[in-house]
Amino acid sequence: MRKALTVLLLCLTVFVYGQKTKKLNFDIADFNRKAEIAEWLYQYDMVAWRTSDSVMAQDKKEIGRLGQEWFCFQQNGNWHAAYGKYTENRFDLVFHFKLDSTGKISRSYEIIDTVLLNKYARALQTAAKKIVGLKDTITVRLNQYIKENKDKTLSVWFFPAFQSNGVAVYGGEFIYTIDETGNRILKDDSYFQGQFRGFKVDKPREIWINYRETEKPTLGAVFFVWYYKSYFTNIYIDNAKSTTTAMKLDNGWTWVHAEKEAEGKKGKK
Repeated sequence: MRKALTVLLLCLTVFVYGQKTKKLNFDIADFNRKAEIAEWLYQYDMVAWRTSDSVMAQDKKEIGRLGQEWFCFQQNGNWHAAYGKYTENRFDLVFHFKLDSTGKISRSYEIIDTVLLNKYARALQTAAKKIVGLKDTITVRLNQYIKENKDKTLSVWFFPAFQSNGVAVYGGEFIYTIDETGNRILKDDSYFQGQFRGFKVDKPREIWINYRETEKPTLGAVFFVWYYKSYFTNIYIDNAKSTTTAMKLDNGWTWVHAEKEAEGKKGKK
């Protein structure tokens, strides 16, 4: 399979993230938008992961005040993480961590706009209600992400987390656009394959993630590749008419897309 795909890439027009082409029948604008979001979500995840370690080092009485409403945000060029609990129509901020320009994490006592805190927390609660039934029936742990958009609406994403048993999971992505108050869902772009699938992250190898029922890479698929690209030798998104992967170059990573042959070459699950 590796040799066959290599030949295919050499025979067909390929392009990298941001490059325009007319030869390949692929929606590059849609992909570039998703790739940009995936890169931002990856940064968010790293901030959440590092600050959660800082949370666990705090006083246990303060930790006991926490709820499910925690989030990260960017302000004045810095990342912030807020941990607390939304109750009685207000967010009770327990911990505020800030990353400086060097990446150093410190607990901050700076005042955060209560409007921001409350609407972010409300939006997370609003979105969480949509998947409460699913979470009651699965054992897959999900991570949450939130961002304010230019029009003041809020985007909330739920993606499978890196599981505690060392499995990288894909197949479900729950994406909501919520109004600027955080109370009402305006759009639902969720996609679920009906079951979650995964790969054990125990040794570097080539893997294929099955999205052959979709014409374009989904945001969840793009995020999966970007998040786990260093754990595997290659990760291919196997769509209906194309394949997509991230390849490591001397100066970083680049996206490569290839159109399938007319007969259709099947990848591995």
